[in-house]
Amino acid sequence: MLDLWSMLAYIPTVRYYDSMPRPPKHAPERGDARTRLLEAARDTIRAKGFAATSVEELCQVAEVTKGALFHHFKSKEGLGVAAAEHWKETTTAFFASAPYHAPADPLERVLAYVAFRKSIITGSPAEFCCLVGTLAQEVHASAPDIREACAASIFGHAQTLEADIAAAMRKRRVAGGWTAQGLARHTQTVIQGAFVLAKAGNDAALARESLDHLDRYIRLLFKLPPPEKASP
Repeated sequence: MLDLWSMLAYIPTVRYYDSMPRPPKHAPERGDARTRLLEAARDTIRAKGFAATSVEELCQVAEVTKGALFHHFKSKEGLGVAAAEHWKETTTAFFASAPYHAPADPLERVLAYVAFRKSIITGSPAEFCCLVGTLAQEVHASAPDIREACAASIFGHAQTLEADIAAAMRKRRVAGGWTAQGLARHTQTVIQGAFVLAKAGNDAALARESLDHLDRYIRLLFKLPPPEKASP
């Protein structure tokens, strides 16, 4: 079995979008206004929340006029929906190219996913928290269109784990009244909850601790011993 902790030594500590191309901060092209607004919504809402983020602030951060915002989006809520959809598209590509897909064993891939999620919890909560999780918590009752866009992102990401979990269950002949789909969703429950704890305590270590417990829980389900920590 692959030594997961050795593998993690080669995983770069990155944040969402760190390796993705971005337009220049002062990009003059008016045609790029939509992208700048989506990125402004992504960063500002993660830091302040949807309600506390004004149209004026979004325009200021994106360096566009209010007319440009309403040219591309019918309303602030419309921008929220588009931002959630943009998040889904970009994070799907980000996770598809992540190193946790490398192990040959499906259970190792699942554990490597958890470890990778832990490795990108760095900096302030605004830097590592999930945009769609933040939006869903705040507007699930007041903005159903945004909620549905968030659900598509969260549940869609969970589905990417189901095949590996199901393969691991078959390979190790594990059954216990739970499903691959349910465990995949539970990983997102823990991750989103970890972000809430980190925000409440203003401490990224609280989120990383939750991911350690998720790793232990998965190992218990599959009757694996705890991971061996590398010598200091």
